[in-house]
Amino acid sequence: MKKREPVSKIMTETVITVDKDRNNLRDVKDIFRRERVRHIPVTSHGKLVGIISKNDINRLSFGALFENQADADEAVLDMLTIDQVMTHRPTVVSPDTLIREVAEIFANSDFHSLPVADGDRLVGIVTTTDVIRYMLQQYE
Repeated sequence: MKKREPVSKIMTETVITVDKDRNNLRDVKDIFRRERVRHIPVTSHGKLVGIISKNDINRLSFGALFENQADADEAVLDMLTIDQVMTHRPTVVSPDTLIREVAEIFANSDFHSLPVADGDRLVGIVTTTDVIRYMLQQYE
């Protein structure tokens, strides 16, 4: 097993982001559906300020609880902003952070993705799925 691999080996480099001042929750919901991602870093003036997950959006939905509530769900999306729903100041790792360290962060936290930044520049995102796939490759 390779024990000292950096997270840059498994992270997704092409990161879909939203700008908290230019986008809205409907945009976020559409991105989740269209791009099949579960976490989106949030920026403001080009800097990382948060992260929003598909679960954050799903928590706003009444559709699973009551029938014919699509209009209520859409109204909630219009009433709230990305800034009100996102996680502010997310934990961030660098491209050189070891995969083992990332796995430890995930094992000891309630979140499933980490933005990867080189200084102030967002360069990737890593998820629990990325770490699991890496671990499974070690057993091939």
